Amino acid sequence: MLSTSYWVPTAAMAFPTFPDHCFFRYDHHHRNDHKDLRRWRIRTTAAAYPLFSNQIQLTKDSSSRHKLYQEAIKTSRDKFTREISFQSKDKDISLAKALLYVAAEDEAFMSFNREMDACSILNERRNVSSPSEAIDWDSLEQMPLGGKTIPEWLSELDAIAKEVEAELVSRDIGCHLVEVLEAVNLVLFESRGLTRSPVLVDSKHSYLHSVLSSRCGSAILLSIIYIEVCRRLGLTIVGSRVGEDFLIWPQTGYPEELFKVTSGHSLFAIVNGRCVEDPRSMASDLTGTSLLGLEIATNRDIIGIALANLIRLHWKRASRSNHGLMLTSPLRHVNDAGEKPNMMDKSNVPLLRPQDLSGIRPLFRLMNDWLAIMASERLLILQPHNWALRRDHGMMLYYNREYGKAVQELSICMAFAPEEEAEILEPFVEKLHLMRLESSWKSLGHTGRLTVP
Repeated sequence: MLSTSYWVPTAAMAFPTFPDHCFFRYDHHHRNDHKDLRRWRIRTTAAAYPLFSNQIQLTKDSSSRHKLYQEAIKTSRDKFTREISFQSKDKDISLAKALLYVAAEDEAFMSFNREMDACSILNERRNVSSPSEAIDWDSLEQMPLGGKTIPEWLSELDAIAKEVEAELVSRDIGCHLVEVLEAVNLVLFESRGLTRSPVLVDSKHSYLHSVLSSRCGSAILLSIIYIEVCRRLGLTIVGSRVGEDFLIWPQTGYPEELFKVTSGHSLFAIVNGRCVEDPRSMASDLTGTSLLGLEIATNRDIIGIALANLIRLHWKRASRSNHGLMLTSPLRHVNDAGEKPNMMDKSNVPLLRPQDLSGIRPLFRLMNDWLAIMASERLLILQPHNWALRRDHGMMLYYNREYGKAVQELSICMAFAPEEEAEILEPFVEKLHLMRLESSWKSLGHTGRLTVP
């Protein structure tokens, strides 16, 4: 879990001055006097100041929602970790469950920060009412994702499989592989109208529940839905990355059968669509023999591809206001902690949160950077020894001014990285460690630069 700290408006707002007619009684002496006195003061203040009473209630409601969202974030990560645990067999991993836990964690994180925004506005503007709605759930399984819960989205996949079965029954045909796949295609891409998003720019195309709801998604998410539906029909679908495409096909001991053309299309083309017949695609050169040479992706690999897409998507959106701030950018010095941040075009910012309301003006930052970091954390659970991934994770923390965490991750990366890569990172990590010390030095109220004797 992210150990980032958040600024939360406290319930202990400044009490207004009590009017002269407010009296305190001291004729009841027992050990709970101070508690009774505090409750009496709150009741008296609430009666005299209705707006203050509303703020107390809103603060209590917000605090309750904060705890629910924080618990949902933690529970989602725990359930994701258990689902993809290396103690489990890969075939027993549910792609749908794992990715719904990813979506639940991100949704809870975004909702938590929206609550922070609302509380910040409420704290600064006393006459603004809270826009937050009452929460009618108290567990992850009850938390709504796009209007449905995680169990309901899993039931949605069950319903699609039943629609395929109904289609096969209506045709009065057997369960020949070709007919089953044609029925799956009919239900998914005609009846349900699922389409592939040509450009990955909208985050909803990269979350399973959003794809099922909007019926438009990335290629990997559509492949995952295909795999999950076929699994419910007792048909095993495997896949592999080929160039920029992720191709899937039914598991068979006779791969050449997949490339026999019937009714104008091969079985391989029926499953994978246009990319197989596009001469510009590497998939168009595949044959039954070359298919045997492909490395079959495990369920963990497929989840990793989906997470890698989330990292790229969120980091790209987070860096829009800082052109060139990509993970492939050269190592460079960041602004000093005391410098003013660059102004951002707030019209394109999907979610902002004040980081420091005690200064002259609020400092805002995008939440997409943390969503990218969270996706990277999950991917590191899957690939803990992937030094390149850990390097990128450390760089995201560095760009996000989390110098201490960046030093830790990049130091671990150096232990796994090839010697030439470690040599590049070493002087950067040393400078980053000094930046961390200087930042801590200034946070203690010291002035001037930190010097090393």
